Amino acid sequence: MSIDTSKQRDLFPGALELMILRVVQRRPLHGYALVAEIKQSSGDLLRVEEGSLYMALQRMLKERWLSAKWSVSLTNRRVRVYSITPAGRKRLTTEVSKFAQMLEGVHRVLRYEH
Repeated sequence: MSIDTSKQRDLFPGALELMILRVVQRRPLHGYALVAEIKQSSGDLLRVEEGSLYMALQRMLKERWLSAKWSVSLTNRRVRVYSITPAGRKRLTTEVSKFAQMLEGVHRVLRYEH
């Protein structure tokens, strides 16, 4: 995953998982739709590479933060649709709180004048 600038930078560890959990909390989606939703909701600032996405989804299935079932897309293709689990909801709540604290700390450092 990268920020779409002239110099691409990776986001902090766990950012992709956090965004996936938030997106599938809204509604279950298949991989391609997840990529599109993250791109759209970030105002085209974030682009998720398929390899990164599917590695993250596999880790999240293993942790039982997500569940998956096979379905058929609107284009009549077989797709795996991901849904958040109770463990995933708990993880999302915890990680959003940690993220908010981290952002507050960064914000304080950036505005600190000695």
